[in-house]
Amino acid sequence: MRAAALRIGRTQSAVSLQIKRLEALVGAELFHRTGSGVALTVAGERFFPGAERVLAAHDETLASIRQDGLRGSIVFGCPEDYLTAFFPDLLRRYGAVHPGVEIEVISAPTIELRPLLQRRRIDLALVSQPGSAGPIEVIRHEPLVWIASTDAPTLLEEPTLPIALSAPGSIDHIEARCALDASSRPYRVSHASNGLAGLLAIARSGLAISVATRAAVPGELSIVTRGLPPLPEIGISLAYASVGLCCAKTVNPGLPLSPDALIPQAL
Repeated sequence: MRAAALRIGRTQSAVSLQIKRLEALVGAELFHRTGSGVALTVAGERFFPGAERVLAAHDETLASIRQDGLRGSIVFGCPEDYLTAFFPDLLRRYGAVHPGVEIEVISAPTIELRPLLQRRRIDLALVSQPGSAGPIEVIRHEPLVWIASTDAPTLLEEPTLPIALSAPGSIDHIEARCALDASSRPYRVSHASNGLAGLLAIARSGLAISVATRAAVPGELSIVTRGLPPLPEIGISLAYASVGLCCAKTVNPGLPLSPDALIPQAL
């Protein structure tokens, strides 16, 4: 009940009241209440598939009548590597479903996006988190990789490896240093950049080996797999400015905006 309340932006008591009204209409208890939560009763199991079909028909009917769709705007935050790798296809899919929604994009690292979400400067964002995060939270896993101008850079022969990393608080920075420390490989952070473009430029120059998500590595750069410790995967999640609200500026609530459904499919 708590999860349902958060998802639709209602209080838990309001959701419980709606369930009671639904059970009164059906004439049977749909949920069995226990100390640890609720579970569907036999009647609830039989009711559930039909309820899904009714809701699907409802949404389809509204969509066919309201050709204008949603009107409003979204401020969307995204790290630069995800923006490069995923956003063009995501934007194409979303625009096809909701052409009346304006999307403003803010590109920034996750450590900068989270404060913007807290201050409601952006509505939702793709953010990075450790790959060990729960499967409910993560909508995609993406490997971190070492990148350089060639797959066997001469930098590997240096006694102290020069590397280029993003901001110290970012996951890729932390994971890269942890991997090198665990392997006892001497290194120094010779270059730093908060943006993907800067890290790619440093890798192209041959001055240092950098780190990026595999999907964001351009064709002219190489992934270095020999001579360096493996890097872990990171998780990609969708974070909101306020729980239960996927868009604070939507003005046509008759049709669901549902980026939480569309974005995971696009990724």
